Amino acid sequence: MALNPFFLQGTTSEQKLVQDLVNEHLTIHGVEVTYIPRKLVNKSTVIEEVTSSKFDDNFLLEAYVNNYEGYAGQGEIMSKFGVSIEDEVVLTISKERFEDFISAFLQIYPEDEIEVATRPREGDLVFFPLGGRLFEVKFVEHENPFYQLGQNYVYELKCELFEYEDEVIDTDIEEIDNVLKDEGFITTLTLVSAGSTATVTPILGNGFIDKIYLNHDGSGYSSTPTVAISTAPSVSGAKNASAVAITTTRAGVQSIERIVMTSAGAKYTTAPSITIIGGGGAGAAATCSINVGAADTGIIGYTVTGYGGGYGIPAPTVSITDSSGTGASAETVIIDNKLSSVRVLDPGKGYSTSPTVTIQDPIATAGEGNYKYNEEVKGVDSGTIARVKEWDTDTKTLKLSQVGIGTTVTGFIPGEKVEGLESTVFTQIASPTDGDIVGVGITIITGITTTNLAIGHYFAPLANIVGGGTSITQIGISTIWISSPTLNTGIQYNVPLSIGTLSRTSYSVNVYDDRDIYDTYDSNDEFESAADDILDFSQSNPFGTF
Repeated sequence: MALNPFFLQGTTSEQKLVQDLVNEHLTIHGVEVTYIPRKLVNKSTVIEEVTSSKFDDNFLLEAYVNNYEGYAGQGEIMSKFGVSIEDEVVLTISKERFEDFISAFLQIYPEDEIEVATRPREGDLVFFPLGGRLFEVKFVEHENPFYQLGQNYVYELKCELFEYEDEVIDTDIEEIDNVLKDEGFITTLTLVSAGSTATVTPILGNGFIDKIYLNHDGSGYSSTPTVAISTAPSVSGAKNASAVAITTTRAGVQSIERIVMTSAGAKYTTAPSITIIGGGGAGAAATCSINVGAADTGIIGYTVTGYGGGYGIPAPTVSITDSSGTGASAETVIIDNKLSSVRVLDPGKGYSTSPTVTIQDPIATAGEGNYKYNEEVKGVDSGTIARVKEWDTDTKTLKLSQVGIGTTVTGFIPGEKVEGLESTVFTQIASPTDGDIVGVGITIITGITTTNLAIGHYFAPLANIVGGGTSITQIGISTIWISSPTLNTGIQYNVPLSIGTLSRTSYSVNVYDDRDIYDTYDSNDEFESAADDILDFSQSNPFGTF
């Protein structure tokens, strides 16, 4: 039997009235939350699983908090992974408000970046300002209350506390972005800003140690041993030789890898004795040969006359130029990005005049700008991309997360430049004279002096006139055309515009530490080191053979 046609189940006007009452109730008794839609960065091509996401947009929205006695959920519980916080909150929002003021804007995004829907999506985020916390939408109930007057008027969002998994949070709202500033796996880049080339002066002599032979590398060293060389004869021009031991670890045993001279000495007539002492080990032995030819002058050492700056890894090379002698070679020691000393690898021979010794230029000849929180940076040589967590201008320490975004590259190379991908330096000012105006059209700015402006110059963002990333596309006598249309069509009087060229922040890598040294619960390296001291795999498998 058909419904009674004289009794309506709800008219459009009644439905609109209920929706207006709901909207009014939410604006009076609700809380202003920030709705952050999820955008897709990478998706698995096999099972369509989202492997990485970003949240870089935000919409203010009034919501009613259904929880009146505190957060729902299990709260703080102890699990096998430690303390777990599982707070939940249920929010009611207006269906009409979401569809008119949020869903409409989401239509502009490409389908591969955001899944367009007329209702809230599971996986989106909600910032709850009363607790300063981010919640993830886990379920959207769209039929409660159940079709009053034939229509639904609200969405009920069931949200859980957001668990961060290297998603990008970049809403330009500091209070929201900083919620997860210290979360995730954070690695460290030590950079160098500017450098200067070090200088050295060679020291010539004869009767020097020609070569040191490591006869036995010893074992059991817990620290670097001392290399003692017997003194040179007490004659004019005599210099004592000196050397240092370089240790290495093989199969858990620390031994001497090589011995390098810091001075080859002078006026030796017989090969001096070499004794290796200290360091907690034993068994190491070394001998040497000497060059006693009066005419065979060699480079027995180097005096550092300028420590330079900006050096990193690898250490700079040493070039020795002289037509009279041959064979000399040396290596540098860098401490705190400066040249500390030069060691003698081979004194060479036949140097009748002081040769020219050149230290390689530092890896950093210049550095400029400041990295911004959450911006992407890229290693010029390695192609590694990462996201900035924190930048310390004084120590040139850059904390990074998500190293290797969207690639298989997972590390930075010492010496390469690391560029910020978003930084622009604005060096010019376009300021209309008194009485002139700046008229803002769709893509036109008029009434402006165009002296020194060029196509391609960027604008610093300015409210009601130009947005970020806007550049000059065409220049007239007192008119310029801009690349991004503006939403404002009003007139601004005497407005100075900052204009400049793209100049990315750039510094050179000194050291890249791929460990997360900021996580107090990350002790894998300590556990591994302790296990190596307990279990000796060099002799046999302590767990037996099967």
